Amino acid sequence: MDEYYDPNDLPRFAEMGSDVPELWEKFNTWYGAVFEAGALSKREKALIALAVAHAVQCPYCIDAYTEGCLEQGSNLEQMTEAVHVASAIKGGSALVHGIQMRKIAEKVSM
Repeated sequence: MDEYYDPNDLPRFAEMGSDVPELWEKFNTWYGAVFEAGALSKREKALIALAVAHAVQCPYCIDAYTEGCLEQGSNLEQMTEAVHVASAIKGGSALVHGIQMRKIAEKVSM
């Protein structure tokens, strides 16, 4: 195996319920409800999930939600834009934490 994340592991996800099936069932019920159309469409939720998958850097989620977005009718332009939104938020988050560095540097420099 040349990859840290094995793409063949994603289909094994359900194994996480083998020892605690009652929790796995509750997770699946909740998870399924989250992705049903509501105030947001299934397509919008898939795009949000794709963006979050990139922000948390989960390769399994990226694979799953890329497919999910395509199944819900999103195109590559929309998906790429969602990834750019996630990147901007993650980049801004890193930058704003620079204020913490500045505060400590100011305190130590005094």
